[in-house]
Amino acid sequence: MNQILNWGLLSTAKINRALIKPLRASKRTRLLGVASRSRSAADAYASEWDIPRAYESYEAMLADPEIDVVYNPLPNHLHAEWTVKALRAGKHVLCEKPLALTLAEVDAMISASNETGKIVAEAFMYIHHAQTLKVKELVDGGIIGRLQLIKSAFTFTLTREGNYRFIKEYGGGSLWDVGCYPISFARMLVGAEPAEVFGWQVSGPGGSDDSFYGQLHFANNVYAQFDCGFSSPFRSYMEIIGTEGIINIPAPFKPGLKNEIYITKEGEQKTLKIKGQELYLGEVEDLCDAIQVGKTPRVSLTDSRGTIATILKLYESAQYGKPLTIR
Repeated sequence: MNQILNWGLLSTAKINRALIKPLRASKRTRLLGVASRSRSAADAYASEWDIPRAYESYEAMLADPEIDVVYNPLPNHLHAEWTVKALRAGKHVLCEKPLALTLAEVDAMISASNETGKIVAEAFMYIHHAQTLKVKELVDGGIIGRLQLIKSAFTFTLTREGNYRFIKEYGGGSLWDVGCYPISFARMLVGAEPAEVFGWQVSGPGGSDDSFYGQLHFANNVYAQFDCGFSSPFRSYMEIIGTEGIINIPAPFKPGLKNEIYITKEGEQKTLKIKGQELYLGEVEDLCDAIQVGKTPRVSLTDSRGTIATILKLYESAQYGKPLTIR
């Protein structure tokens, strides 16, 4: 039987709540500790969530030899620094998206992973869900013919004053926060990197993009169009168009326990019901598989590098106001 993996939460971030339940549901994991920048905050959080150990600093948790895996939900500009520190401390890491903000940071994480033999996976929870896997299977199987166009959106209204998502220097911006979802989904469906991108952005008061509108051009005349933002009503959808049909996904990025997608061919629409699981459980089990049985994480570091390269080129395109090729 595989050894139980002890997990530690690197900070008391709000997103932790999404991971606590699956960590306790999995038979292969144990939530052992939480770290904060102060003893009082760590103690309070550990008491609230019934976590056995509290650490007065991030370094203290990394120094605990009984912690096997670290979950890194820190603000975006701290992902690379603390993921590399965790790897060098002998921990595996599940890091929130985006994995990093530059390709140099990604490469440093890849190097640290290779040198230490520890695994890093980016926490794109939707990729592990049964709905996503089924859509990929349908597209690859040719149910809608040759893939032509992917249209998607992910927006919500962000009103929390002082939120780091508004601050450019902290890796803020809607493209990093929610635009990464349609980009990663499109790349997964096509199975390749875009050859060319074009982007437009509307900047917010903190210098980050409040809204972003992007286009991706892949080989073989496949295109993707998306928008993301912090100042529009909640919208989350994906439409996949092929030469012989269309797949509509009402909830592509946060699927649930019961899901429906719609396939339209020759003017007739068919509803496909898909049974799901707790959304964040898949990324936990996937990392356990990588650690315990040597499977490659479903979101590999190479894949994460491709998503980040695309995002960076979209920002550059918006800055210069012209389409740019990705080399």
